[in-house]
Amino acid sequence: MPDTWQRALAIAAHPDDLEYGAAAAIAEWTAAGREITYVLVTRGEAGIDGLPPDECAAVREAEQRAGAARVGVHTVEFLDGHRDGVIEAGTALRRDLSAAIRRHRPELLITLNHHDTWGGVRWNTPDHRVVGRAVLDAAGDAGNRWLFPELKATQGLAPWTGVRWVAVAGSPFPTHAMEVGPGIERAVASLACHEAYIKGLGGPDQDPAAYARTFIEQMVRAGGDRYRGRPATLFQLFPR
Repeated sequence: MPDTWQRALAIAAHPDDLEYGAAAAIAEWTAAGREITYVLVTRGEAGIDGLPPDECAAVREAEQRAGAARVGVHTVEFLDGHRDGVIEAGTALRRDLSAAIRRHRPELLITLNHHDTWGGVRWNTPDHRVVGRAVLDAAGDAGNRWLFPELKATQGLAPWTGVRWVAVAGSPFPTHAMEVGPGIERAVASLACHEAYIKGLGGPDQDPAAYARTFIEQMVRAGGDRYRGRPATLFQLFPR
């Protein structure tokens, strides 16, 4: 992975998306002094069957802030106007993401798998596909002064042409690797913060810490199998 950058913006559809795909690498980067901000398109309000959306949104927002803090991310923003499960592709989403990019002025964008599958026949969700593609589009949109001129006129957000790469975590077509070490434990703790969500997946008796450890360790070990035999988080990197 490139290391000649200082600021990154990580954009995903839901709370927990970054914990499942990129948190170990993010922990390594923040420990090295790099600045990373999270932007979540929704609050994950449709993600727990046993919780009504309004209640679920509050719980998952709190879990996301706690999880981000475990990997050294202290600025977490949530967009309004996009509904969990039915995020719509189009200019409204691209405008909101362009605004976030102009506001935070990253050199690296991080997002989650935008491909149709996770590899093979494991179908990806509509929200992941839509948001991942919109991030790739917004990397260019944010730098074009003729697109979304209202962002400058009403919010003072000048175009930003400084995005140099988009790194897609969880892609079935990885091109780059970030070797991880101490970041693994912080990533486990980060995912385990999503207690209500994890118990919603596996039932009230599921141990979030054990679940998180199993998932993260398997993921970075699989990454290591494709990268020099050492634990790694894999990305598909798109240069700008």
